[in-house]
Amino acid sequence: MKALVLLALAGYACVSLAAESPAISDDREQSAVEQYAYGMELDVARVISISSDNHECAVGPAWMTFEDHQGQRHTVEYRQMGDGCSNG
Repeated sequence: MKALVLLALAGYACVSLAAESPAISDDREQSAVEQYAYGMELDVARVISISSDNHECAVGPAWMTFEDHQGQRHTVEYRQMGDGCSNG
């Protein structure tokens, strides 16, 4: 009987977690992310944000969200060196 109750609670917990929708607070999740290619012409009227989650001493992804001259929002993913390098 206890096993049945535990199994039911575990199933309920899984369903609750699956139904939970995270709030979209990051600009790059709201619009389609374009991959930057060398030579790509960007129409940047206003930069909204630049972000990176690369904290290693290696090349990794970074994102720039901007508005073009027509007011449309774009997000571009590009590669940059992480901030985990030290001079010593």
